[in-house]
Amino acid sequence: MKLRTKLIIAFLTVLLLPIILGSAMIYLVGSYQISAIEKTYQISGTTVESLSNSMQTLSSLTEEPYHDLVAMAANQPEEMGDATALDGFNQILQEKNAYLLVRKSDTVIYVGTDMKEAGNVISELPEYGGAETTSENGIYLGGDAQALVKQVDFLFPDGGEGSAFIVSDIRKTIPEIGEFLIDVLFCVGFILIFTAAVMTFWIYRSVMQPLRKMQIAAKNIKEGNLDFELKPVADDEMGRLSQDLEEMRIRLRDNAEEKLRYDKESKELISNISHDLKTPVTAIKGYAEGIMDGVADTPEKMQKYIRTIYNKADEMNTLINELTFYSKIDTNRIPYNFNTLSVNDYFEDCAEDLSLELEAKNVEFGYFNYVEKDVKVIADAEQIKRVIHNIVNNSLKYMDKPKAKINLRVKDVGDFVQVELEDNGKGIAAKDLPNIFDRFYRTDASRNSSKGGSGIGLSIVKKIIEEHGGKIWATSREETGTTMCFVLRKYQEVPIYE
Repeated sequence: MKLRTKLIIAFLTVLLLPIILGSAMIYLVGSYQISAIEKTYQISGTTVESLSNSMQTLSSLTEEPYHDLVAMAANQPEEMGDATALDGFNQILQEKNAYLLVRKSDTVIYVGTDMKEAGNVISELPEYGGAETTSENGIYLGGDAQALVKQVDFLFPDGGEGSAFIVSDIRKTIPEIGEFLIDVLFCVGFILIFTAAVMTFWIYRSVMQPLRKMQIAAKNIKEGNLDFELKPVADDEMGRLSQDLEEMRIRLRDNAEEKLRYDKESKELISNISHDLKTPVTAIKGYAEGIMDGVADTPEKMQKYIRTIYNKADEMNTLINELTFYSKIDTNRIPYNFNTLSVNDYFEDCAEDLSLELEAKNVEFGYFNYVEKDVKVIADAEQIKRVIHNIVNNSLKYMDKPKAKINLRVKDVGDFVQVELEDNGKGIAAKDLPNIFDRFYRTDASRNSSKGGSGIGLSIVKKIIEEHGGKIWATSREETGTTMCFVLRKYQEVPIYE
């Protein structure tokens, strides 16, 4: 899951989950508190909406005492002046956070609470006859009174006008309502903290788990340890970052291995050059000393010594030229000159040059062309000629037959032109065949320099062919001969439609 998706989910969860859970918790706590209030205050029909309305709640609390007061005033008016009876009734009201006031004419004859508390209410009480407007819902006295008053008018036994008031102090709400509000705030706070903690842990874990692995990987890379694997833990931004780090590790490891391989090859190159140069240098030195010491005391010996020195010097020059050329081609410093070449014309010229060269060396040469006249390739003529000569020279180098033969065949193989150079030499062992195009590889472990060469001729051939977009391979049978094959892509003109 993407980190962006996780953040969106976390946002929606933090936004919606508290609302859903909060609503459920308010409903459960509210139901419990309503049940407790109805049981405590002996009322019914209470709802969360009515609890939120303090006037309605206080009115419902004194609803039953109000009706009892009405009945008492109508049926037993003498008790409205009896302090004992009024105290008993007032005690019931106090359990419901209310108290009783009784007034006869303009004089308050009973106060069911502290006079200081009731003073502001007494001054605001409605006149006799106000019961017709207050009804059982009561009237609200504002100002300093802040009370809900229910009025019952009656006549005392002596004919005096009397009014009884049930007073509920607005400032003394039901304690359970406060508890309910506290519980709601606690639940909402807990849900918000819990949701935020869970989402924070989820995001933190999804980020820190792969981050720790990447930190360990970075430490290993810094210390040069590249032999480990960093597996992405998820398909998200952190996972892709882990994948990029893993690809970087692989590339660094490959570069390090390639550097080690190049270092090894460089050491091998130095060793090979030293070995290959030592023999001709020794020979040159020996024959030069023979001339200086007068060993070559006849014109024939002198001629032989000088010829040997020249040949050995020429062998060294060839070796140095091959190494120089390979160094340039290996670092892509050879400027190729690609042109469109006619296959027939080009390979006929190559065959003619090879025929003259091999005839002088008493080697039988055969040329076979199976390609149509209009077939062309794009190639560097000079470098392809170098390829052919390197292969031929390699064949001659290891020729062991008294009657040497080399055949050049050119074939049409679809989108490519295939060139084959076949010899009847001693062949190549199957175990050596896969390695013959590796640089400095020789099938003779002793590196007998009597065969000449640097061991990089075929690696040069492979490099040139690959940079022409082709490929090269070999087939061979020991004691029978070897066939070197390479292909070049045909040149095809693309028609232009007007």
